[in-house]
Amino acid sequence: MKLLIPSAKELNEQARIVEPQPLSENTKTILQALKAFSLEELATFYGISEERAQVEKERIEALLAGSAKTYPALELFDGLMYRSIERQDLSEKEQAYLQEHLLITTALYGVLPAYEGIAPHRLDFMMKLKPAGKSLKAFWKEDYDQAVEGEKQILSLLSSEFEQVFSKAIRERMIRIKFMENRGGTLKIHSTISKKARGAMVTTMMKKEITQLEDLKSLEVAGFSYREDLSQEKEWIFVKE
Repeated sequence: MKLLIPSAKELNEQARIVEPQPLSENTKTILQALKAFSLEELATFYGISEERAQVEKERIEALLAGSAKTYPALELFDGLMYRSIERQDLSEKEQAYLQEHLLITTALYGVLPAYEGIAPHRLDFMMKLKPAGKSLKAFWKEDYDQAVEGEKQILSLLSSEFEQVFSKAIRERMIRIKFMENRGGTLKIHSTISKKARGAMVTTMMKKEITQLEDLKSLEVAGFSYREDLSQEKEWIFVKE
């Protein structure tokens, strides 16, 4: 069973530093494409000031030189969903569960185990980079598919931006969860609350040592419970009354 979550723009560079892993050929290809930009081009590409682009340029150069500080992916990414995952003071058993079952999808490193060491970066799949003449999504598709090849159970907590990197054949095997609130008899999806709920889902699965996705249906997650009457085979609805 694999649980897929997306990377985040917010980063916590106060996280613990770990040993870097060798860069994959795909990551090197992307970094070389970014390195080819001038400072002005890099600022335009990222939509940031040249001052901030200089920071990115130094990050790219440090990565290629093997001198970049690296942090566990699960601890470096620090968006709302990540802050809603229990990440501090975990037991060895809890960390082992996350390392085995949780996969983090990124545009620079591909698909990563929870505690893989990575460096801070800004790249996402909305950016129009063309490594090896391909879009970022096309460039990573084969590697993304290989990361979950052979898995009979795939739970996607991804946004469409990341999910669409996988081939149609893989996407059709995914189970997705929607978190909805009952507001005066009307079911609504709230982005902020959904992000928090996805983080809580990761924590609950870790605490309960879930390895069979069917067992999720009996859980309450941050006040959300499974609703069979609203769910479909591959889209499970959790409602907070």
